[in-house]
Amino acid sequence: MLVSVLTAAIRAGTPLLFATLGEIFVERSGVLNLGLEGLMLIGAFSGFVIAHITQSLFLAVILSMVAGGLFALLFAFLTVTMRVNQVVSGLALTMLGMGISGFYGQAFIGKTAPQFATLYIPGLSDIPYIGQIFFKHDILVYLSYILVFFSWFFIFKTKWGMNLRAVGESPKTADSMGINVFKTRYVYIIVGGMLTSLGGAYLSLAYTSMWIDRMTAGRGWIAIALVIFSSWDPIRAMFASYLFGGVASLQPRIQAGGTTISAHLLMMLPYLLTLIILSFTSGETIKKKIGAPTSLMVPYSREERE
Repeated sequence: MLVSVLTAAIRAGTPLLFATLGEIFVERSGVLNLGLEGLMLIGAFSGFVIAHITQSLFLAVILSMVAGGLFALLFAFLTVTMRVNQVVSGLALTMLGMGISGFYGQAFIGKTAPQFATLYIPGLSDIPYIGQIFFKHDILVYLSYILVFFSWFFIFKTKWGMNLRAVGESPKTADSMGINVFKTRYVYIIVGGMLTSLGGAYLSLAYTSMWIDRMTAGRGWIAIALVIFSSWDPIRAMFASYLFGGVASLQPRIQAGGTTISAHLLMMLPYLLTLIILSFTSGETIKKKIGAPTSLMVPYSREERE
């Protein structure tokens, strides 16, 4: 039972992990993107449609990330160049993603697309318990493992990561040191959008085999909370995502056990946990203590520096 729950936790947590990693890059640059739900829907829809039409999972993943990057580019233009309010822009991006996937997705409701199959890894998949939990998944899950440690190393151990953190902490200081603040924010907003849309593509290409309207079911909002819960750290984000995935995977198992608890209450568990985390970490003092970028949500203008 425990092995089954932990295995399901990784599958359910993987789309959250991709989105959380993407948002960590965005927020480390000093920008808050509340459009994760919309980006995940764009990734899920574009990935599903491409896979349904071409029967190519590889092409579906690539193009879903391209779609996410293009929508993130629009968000970057609004927030970095035009300096439009980041909260408003993020909410608009979510509504845009919901509208596009909802309108054009009606023609695909109930239709199926190819799915990523479980990839057996000789040696690792045979390890008792560990192999069952971590190494009997599809290739996107294995990719998420690699991305977690690559992201951590990139952010904390490389010059590019140091520049990224510098822009998020003090864009004025970073600019005076020769770091292009605008370029940095553009790059990581787009990277974040691509990773977030990859999380959406995972839902439609690995987690389920058919298109379901609004299949993200609020996972984009959960990912925003997970960024705070993980203290903007990719490795902590992995454990946080699997924790939420485990909570979500418990719901059908508790129901199957014949509980008298309402199914609607059980479905609320991941979102209730999200609200609890946000309520305890909403204060500015708490955010600083847990490592929030100092200039998060603060637009930057060279004119103001001069």
